[in-house]
Amino acid sequence: MRTVAHEDVALGDWVAAVSAAKDQGYDTFDWLSAVDRMYVAPAAEPAPAPAADQSTGEDATGVDAPAHGSPLQGPGFDIVVHLIKVSGEPGPGHVEGRLLRTRVTDGQPAPSLTSVFAGAAWYERETFEMFGIDFAGYHDRVGAPIRPLLLPEGFEGNPLKKSFMLAARASKAWPGAKEPGEGHAAPGAGTGRRRVQAPGVPDPVTWGPRDPREVPAEEPGEGAAGIPSAAKPAEGEA
Repeated sequence: MRTVAHEDVALGDWVAAVSAAKDQGYDTFDWLSAVDRMYVAPAAEPAPAPAADQSTGEDATGVDAPAHGSPLQGPGFDIVVHLIKVSGEPGPGHVEGRLLRTRVTDGQPAPSLTSVFAGAAWYERETFEMFGIDFAGYHDRVGAPIRPLLLPEGFEGNPLKKSFMLAARASKAWPGAKEPGEGHAAPGAGTGRRRVQAPGVPDPVTWGPRDPREVPAEEPGEGAAGIPSAAKPAEGEA
């Protein structure tokens, strides 16, 4: 299978564009998901048109780079759907894919595709719980409103958002070192550049410092949590 077209669609034309692709023979629903673009700054100038890959017909840069004049501008969430067209004769190009995407801002609902493809209901539920994107006009065969699909009852937050706090990082430092001062650098070491915190890493102001050496002991001979320090000899020892 090869994907022969990538199409960026304005949010208001989302349902109509997917419906038109279905009428053109892309009548098999493959998948739907989202991509967090909240950390993408608006481009000062239109991005150049991506180079075409002559062997596959796909953009050499993939679907991550909006085409020239794309309506996908500014931070938000890309909603992506992949459709399949099956021709009558086996051979090269027997199965073709078409990818369409649109962008919503944080907190903005997206039009549901359940009126075009009933199978979109499961994928929109997953996108709803993982990214916090609501789908206006959603309906399924049981007539229930959109609801979580995979996460346990009572789970708080949307795990695939880049802003979702990774609790494990509250006790273990971020392992990457893409910027001076990140990673395993000694606390307080000068770098000459502003430290950049990776998305999803808890803020030390809210969660507290990661390194116990940065927390003053409450009592002599005790650590930050009131636990006797193994590094300090007990009273009376040499």
